[in-house]
Order: sequence, then C-alpha cells, then structure tokens
Amino acid sequence: MRTTKSAIFVITLMLIFSILIANVTNILNHEDSYIVGGKTKEKHFSSRRAIPQITDTVDNLIWFLQISDIHISIFRENSRITEFREFCHLTLDVIKPTVVLATGDLTDAKTPDNIGSQQNKGEWEFYKDVLKEANVLNKTIWLDIRGNHDNFNVINFESPQNFFTNYSIQGKEHPRSYLYQIEKNGVLYSFLGVDACLKPGPRRPFNFVGLLDNQEIDEIKLLIEKVEESKSDHTVWFGHFPTSCIISQSDGIRSLLRTLDQGMVYVCGHLHTLGGLVSNMYTLQKDGFLELELGDWKDNRRYRLMAIDHGLISFTDVGHREWPVVLITNPKHALFVIPEKENIESIANSTHIRILAFSMSKITKVQVNIDETGWHACIHKNGPLYVLEWDPSIYRRGLHHIKVFVKDELNREKTISQPFSLDGTRLSFELLPRIALMGNVSIIFKGVFYVFLVLLLLPIISYRFTHKLVIQGKMRKPVMRKGLLKSWIRKMWVLSSIDRLFWPIVLYPIYLSFGPWSVGYIIEDHIGIVFPWGTFVNGSFLPGSFTYAYGTLQLLALQLQVLILANGVDYRFRYHVSKPGLKKSFWAHISLNLPFAMLMILQIIMAYLFWLAYGTMAFVLGPLRTWSVILTGVLWHIALTLPEKCTREAAMVWNTKSEISIQTDDNVNDSNVN
Repeated sequence: MRTTKSAIFVITLMLIFSILIANVTNILNHEDSYIVGGKTKEKHFSSRRAIPQITDTVDNLIWFLQISDIHISIFRENSRITEFREFCHLTLDVIKPTVVLATGDLTDAKTPDNIGSQQNKGEWEFYKDVLKEANVLNKTIWLDIRGNHDNFNVINFESPQNFFTNYSIQGKEHPRSYLYQIEKNGVLYSFLGVDACLKPGPRRPFNFVGLLDNQEIDEIKLLIEKVEESKSDHTVWFGHFPTSCIISQSDGIRSLLRTLDQGMVYVCGHLHTLGGLVSNMYTLQKDGFLELELGDWKDNRRYRLMAIDHGLISFTDVGHREWPVVLITNPKHALFVIPEKENIESIANSTHIRILAFSMSKITKVQVNIDETGWHACIHKNGPLYVLEWDPSIYRRGLHHIKVFVKDELNREKTISQPFSLDGTRLSFELLPRIALMGNVSIIFKGVFYVFLVLLLLPIISYRFTHKLVIQGKMRKPVMRKGLLKSWIRKMWVLSSIDRLFWPIVLYPIYLSFGPWSVGYIIEDHIGIVFPWGTFVNGSFLPGSFTYAYGTLQLLALQLQVLILANGVDYRFRYHVSKPGLKKSFWAHISLNLPFAMLMILQIIMAYLFWLAYGTMAFVLGPLRTWSVILTGVLWHIALTLPEKCTREAAMVWNTKSEISIQTDDNVNDSNVN
C-alpha cells in the first residue's frame, strides 16, 4: 500500500511536470534557421510595385517611433511628465518620425495610495496639453491606443470616466481598434491598432489581461480586408497587450496577425520588462511575424526607433536623452530576419550599407567596421541616411558582425554592433522573452493555481487516507528514525486526523477553485461578482485570467496556515498524551504563536488592500480575503483548545513517549513537568 501511495504521488508530479515541459517545448520547438536562394518562403510583395535594389537612395524608406506605458501621474514622479514633454519637443524635432505609436497606458489612473484605481481627469489633461504645447500634430502622425490603465473603472464608451475619447489624439474618431494608412514615395504603409481592453473595464487588479470578443474580432477582420483591398505594401500591427496576454473568444490574436502576408511585426508594451528580469523582450512567433515588447517610459524612459527600408524592418530601443541614436537598416540584424515576410536576398544583392543616425547637434563622423577589418567612412546622403558602398559577396557564408561608430559636434559618441548573415545563419532568441511572448498567460495563471491547489490538498488528504488504513489495520505505520522529518510527519498526520480542522482546511481551498470570491462595486457604481473563472458585471462576463494569479497568493497563505496549524495541533496533542501535560516557557509561547501572528497580519494586509481596491461591500462580502482572516483565527483557536477526545484517534498511532519525544521539537523549547 505504501508503494501505491508513493506511485500516485509520483505520477501526479510527473503529470504536472510533463504539462509544463510540453508547453515550454512547444514554445522552443521553433525553426531558428532558414535557407535562402529559392528554398525559403519569400514575401509576396504587393502587385503595386516590385521592391527595387537596395542602393544609396532615400526611396522605399520610412522611420517611425514607438512609446509605451507613459503612466502620466499627478501623484508621483513629476519627471515622467517633464521628460515626456522633452520627448515631444526635442526628440521629435531631431528624429522627425513619420509616425509615433503610443501603445497604451497613457495615464497611471491610480489613487494617491497607489492601490485603488480610477480615471483621473487631471492626468488626461496633462497628456493632451503636452501634445498640444509641443505642436505634435504638425510634426508627425500620432497614433495612440488604450492600455489597461486607460480602461480602469470604465463601464463603457459613454462613461464619464472614459477620458480617452476626448483627451487622446485618436480616441474621438477611433475609440477601439483602427487602421491608419500612409503613402510615401509610392509605397503604402498600413498601421493597424488592436485594442484588446476589457469591455467593461474593471478596477485593478482584475484588469491585467486583454480580451478580444467576437464583435471586436469581426471589426479587426474588416480592417484586414481594407488592408488587402488597398494592396498595402507593408503593415505594422500595434497594441498595448502582448499576444500572450490576450484572450480571444474565437480566432486567436496570432491567427489574425498571420492573416496578412505583409503584416511584418506586432509592437506592444504592458509587461514593463517584467520588473527588470527581461530588459529586451523580443521573439519571432511561429505564425511568421516579429513580436516586440517595448520597455516602459514610466520607470525606464525608453522609446523605440523603427524603420522599414526596402521591405526590411529594423529597430533599436533607446533611452531618453541618449544621443546619438543609430540604426543599421542594411544589412539587417540576423536575429530579427523574418523569413516568411522579408526577401533576405535583397541584402545579398544590395550595393550599399545603410545607416540612420540622429543627434541633437550636427553629426561629424559615421564609420563602419565589418569583422574587425578596419574602419571606413560613410557618406551622408539625405536627412539621417548615411551609406557606404560594399561588396556583399565577400560575406556570403556564415555569421558576420558589423560595427558602426557615430560622433557629433559636441563629441557625443555611440558605437553599436550587430550580427548579420546572407546565407540564412541565424541566432536564437533568449528563453525568458520567448516564454513571456509565445506562451499564454491565462493558461499559465490557471495552471499554477491548480498546481498549488493540488500541492496544498494532496499531502493532508494522503495523511488522512493513510491514517484510516493504519487505524483499520490494513497498513503499518511508517517506521522512521527520529528527527525533524519524523516530527513534521507526525504533526501533519495528527492534523489530518482531526475532523474539525481537516474539513475546513480541505473544503475552503476547494471552494476557492469555483467561488464566488467577492461581491462589490467592481466598476463605478455597478455591482459585480468575482469568480476565479470570470467576473459578472453590468450584464457582461469577463473571462478569468489574472484572477487565478491573485488566487494563487491566497493558496500560498493557506499553505503557511496548514503548517502553522499542524505545529499548534501537535503542541495540544502532546499536552494530552504526555500527562499531566506540558508547560511551556514564555519563549516557547512566543515561538508557537509568533508564526500565527505574522500570518494574521499578512492576511489582514491583503484584505485591507482588497478593501482599498474595491470598497466596503467587496470587503464585507469577500470569502477570498476577509473571510479567510476570520477562518484563520477560528482554526487557530480550535487547534490550541482541542479537547482530549479529539486526539485519541491520533494517539492510537502516535502513542509512545519516544514518538512524541520533546527532543524532536527543540524548536519550541518545551519541557515536561511531572
């Protein structure tokens, strides 16, 4: 029987591990190389024109900027607004982009305590005023779109909280997804924005993952048809949420992006470099397009320079006030080649190296060095374009490195280096960015929740089952040496044998797996009901996703609760079995009750934060947070006041003094008094 129980436990762990491995393998099982010269799937260029040879002209070239997660706030860090004003005044004047993509979270929308969330008119006024003062609309085409912060506490488009409509550039004409097309030098460029904000938009924290309902998907399909009918040459998708953070009710977001042959890249924000863990979050999706997440303006002051040069897309992420800004457009960076969207042979057939260089003062020097063979001066052609004639046949095989040095009149210097390849040799994207962008956070959040649920319930249920078998004489009690392991096995075993503790410990986590978790004002003056699998509010259903991540924190607290209760129950058990009872010193009482006190403080803080986020009703009618505090206190009181009759069954198994020896519990500093 012992073998059977162990086998079940091992099989369960193997199943969980296999699921995780399968998902990671699915992400990593991606072709990282391709072959040129007729064997790769080349881009099907528009019938409007053929892509000419890459030479030294400024034709077939466009450059634009992306800025994301600005988080304009009137409560904290005024430099966000000050430096955003500098970006709109100075950076745009220097770079002169054709387009600026502002990909969401334009405002912070947090309350002064940094916990609650609601739209703040003052923040939107700052956003609008900065753009107006900088005369942005006369400098460039500003394409902004909403992020989840811009949607906090917004019940619908007619809501007085929906400031995006009146204070953004595109909001009045394009409140959701939209298409903007630009023709330059006979080349048609399409910029297709995807708005995946929840509809309606709850307050934080249940507003982290985006959603494309069937209505929005149909709207995007209409935009795709317009792109195809116009025979657009190049399409850039943009939005706030990475594709991994978007739930779709029918066609997945990636399948929509795959629809357009000329859809080269999807740029987004939202993840903020994952707290600094992933500073550069890029990947090539299996559906054949690049996905590029941009680090935030809020904390990192980043923006992105992008260019489409003769059908090849290149980019660089730049820190604010970092000059010069340099981008090599030919030869393209080997990591970011898009085999199904770009004709890589155009690099092999090109006549010139091409570089875009910008600075606050006049650029005096641009030099190129390939494979450390010496520096060569570039020629300035027009605007930011610098070129150098080259013979690409020298670099036909393998991976090579190009280095560019740029200097301006104020002696500010920038040196960049990137690999390139003409025969299909490529590099692999880093693991964490691939997982973050190619995965599905909804599945991950849900999977982690249920894994922790199993890890919480499986041990105590196993001990309960084993205990019953031992009592019935169908199984022998495990024989182990004295020590810390045996001590904690006894503690968990005793806890599982006491009905008044076992059933609440088991049933409450099971309840959390289906809910409801809370009832309260989820959005404005609208009462909603939160379940782990979704939220009902104002006649709408928002599928659960981040709710599972939120619930996982509660399961972690419950895991601590089980360990603390096991320690308390074991103390009471030994009190009854070791007659006339145990007397504990002052420090022993502290060591027994301190973990419980710390757990209670933690749960009270989490309940308080929930109250700040959703109000009094949600706090009172909150089984997830508030009621768990009460349950924890009640169970601890039960554990420390258990009558002897409740421990008799456990004593039938753990009934010898050697098994409950105080020597195995030095951590509580008990002492027997005869």
